[in-house]
Order: sequence, then structure tokens, then C-alpha cells
Amino acid sequence: MSEVQTRIRVVMVDDHAVVRAGYRTLLDSASGLEIVAEADSGEAGFRAYTTYTPDVCIMDLSLPGISGLEAIRRIIARDSGARVLAFSMHEDTAFVEQALQAGARGYISKSSAPTVLVEAVRQIAAGNIFLEPDIAQRLAFQKTRGPSSPFAMLSTREFEIFCLLAEGLNAGEIGERLSLSAKTVANYSTQIKSKLEVGSVADIARLAIRHGIVTA
Repeated sequence: MSEVQTRIRVVMVDDHAVVRAGYRTLLDSASGLEIVAEADSGEAGFRAYTTYTPDVCIMDLSLPGISGLEAIRRIIARDSGARVLAFSMHEDTAFVEQALQAGARGYISKSSAPTVLVEAVRQIAAGNIFLEPDIAQRLAFQKTRGPSSPFAMLSTREFEIFCLLAEGLNAGEIGERLSLSAKTVANYSTQIKSKLEVGSVADIARLAIRHGIVTA
């Protein structure tokens, strides 16, 4: 079989052009890998996936418009066999758990060595699950101690809205970003407060800061 036929086709989704350029150079120079498309938002990432149907989609989680978590959820809803690698600045296990719950096949942080990204893409293309070793160790350790985080009980959509509330967005702003009505967002907000046992958006922000979900 020829090299072209065995090449792993990758879509890269990240909102920073310089970051995409760097990783394109890295992946295109690796044997058997090729970036076939790039996208700078969650919506564009979803469209790129449906257009190119890559072997692996590398998805940043912090994106303009819909988040990477929502983009993963939409991709998996369209193609349950999609192989998505979450690639994020966030190393907190809450994000790892939510990405896996949304359907990602792997998770690595942007602070990881370049060789880790290449290995992750190859492993996921082969049908395996891949977690950055340090993250996998922390996740395993937390699970031995019981419930991993207060956010484990939140659905992917609830966690996404939780993050946006913690960042200071109101129901209308969140609704515009996620294509939801303000009333639907308000209902989610009520559910989130109930599950996390907090009484206000200010409490949500404090909880997010305490767990490193957002910075003060």
C-alpha cells in the first residue's frame, strides 16, 4: 500500500493562526501525517469535519462561538465513530472528564512535548484512547478518592454553560453563543446551581476560580 493511502488525515481546530501554523509544521513533518484542513472556531471545526471526514480531529476547547466541548458533541452526534483529540491549555481533570464525556478519544495539554501530540494522533487514528501520562495519572488518582470533582455530575452542556456563567456572561449572551434561548439558558443555570448546591452566579464564579476553571 502506498504512503498516500496510509497517510493519517487530520483536521486542526484552534483559534490562533500562529499555533495552527506551528502544529501544521510539526504534524506535516511527521511520517504518515497530513493536516487536510484548519478551522478557527467550533462552528468552522464542525463544518471542516463534515467536509473532510478526517481520521483524527484535533480540537481546542477554548474557541470563539461554540466551545470545543460543544463542537465535539456535535461531531459525535453526526458521526459516532469520529476520532477527536481534545487539545487544550486546561489541565484540570474536570475538563478531561467533560471532553471524554462529550465523545473525545483522547486529551493532551498544550504544555505537553510535541512528540506527545504526534503519538496521540497516531494512537487515536489506530482506534485507541490516549491521555497525556500526567493527566491520566491525576485522573486515576482522583477516582481512587471517590467523586473526582464537583463538576462530574454536570452534563457536557451544563459544564459549558457553567464555564460561561463563571466568565461573567449573562443568559442572553450565552444563548447567542450556543444558539439557545435565554429562557433555556436560565433553566440550565437553575439546574447547575441545584447540582452544585450554590445560590448565585457569584457563587459559581467563586467555585470556578477555586478549582482553576477560570482565573480571577
